[in-house]
Amino acid sequence: MKILVTGGSGQVGKELKQILPMAMYISSDNCDLTDEQSVKLLMINNQFDIVIHLAARVGGIMDNINRPADYFVDNIMMNTNILKWSHLTNVPRFIGILSTCIFPDIAPLYPMKEDVLHQGPPTKTNFSYGYAKRCLAVQIDAINEQFGTKYCYITPCNLFGIHDKFDERSHFVADLIQKIHNAKINNSSKIVLYGTGTPLRQYMNAKDLAKILKLMIDNDIVDNFNVATDENLTIEEITLIALDALGCKHFKIEYDNTKPDGQYRKDVDNTKFKLLFPDFKFSNLKQSIKEVYEQNFTSF
Repeated sequence: MKILVTGGSGQVGKELKQILPMAMYISSDNCDLTDEQSVKLLMINNQFDIVIHLAARVGGIMDNINRPADYFVDNIMMNTNILKWSHLTNVPRFIGILSTCIFPDIAPLYPMKEDVLHQGPPTKTNFSYGYAKRCLAVQIDAINEQFGTKYCYITPCNLFGIHDKFDERSHFVADLIQKIHNAKINNSSKIVLYGTGTPLRQYMNAKDLAKILKLMIDNDIVDNFNVATDENLTIEEITLIALDALGCKHFKIEYDNTKPDGQYRKDVDNTKFKLLFPDFKFSNLKQSIKEVYEQNFTSF
């Protein structure tokens, strides 16, 4: 069985490589997915049985606000090219990885089930990215409807892990760990966070998503479903857990409310996931944060 994994240098790709080493892992260094000719050659020269599409342009809230065109165009091009040529080269299985950013900014009911996807626009702070990723779901459904394929997509909650980015593209937990570390080395006892600390978020370790992808392959699962833990915590609650995990419970948290909060809540329903994987256990949030810190920063 020949498997292609796009986004192979990303955090989920690196985790997947540990448990699915026989797959081909590509990144922007060896294939530009925004260039259709490059994708065409890749797919024609290899007869893949499965494509796992992890690649995406991703970043933090401020980068999304400042570069909306880049986020929309790059993701639309990557998704369209890899999906088009997977179909044209008769790839039997395609798994697309979406994001909870695709869901409505304000939903009629929480947690959000899979079928509320089109009941409102994505949040303004991630609007371009959210719509581009939502379009991947539309593309997959359209190809299945027209051609009878069994392509699918899954929608994970927010991710973090040992292979995260710790720069201007960081998402919240990685950025939080970086801020705590910086406070430590500067002998400070406070951290400053964007917004008010009140938005709610579900977070899971990227290695858990990698395990789920392997289980999908091993068990021939072709359903579309959300992937999320039961925990839906405020930004402040997550921060307190991180401070405790890193031995900094005494740190003071300050909020810069001149910066945006982002979407207030986007928690997704995991009922379908639990039916498919009734025995799956997610990694502990506190222990995972500690692991990320110890793998990436000098311990104190």
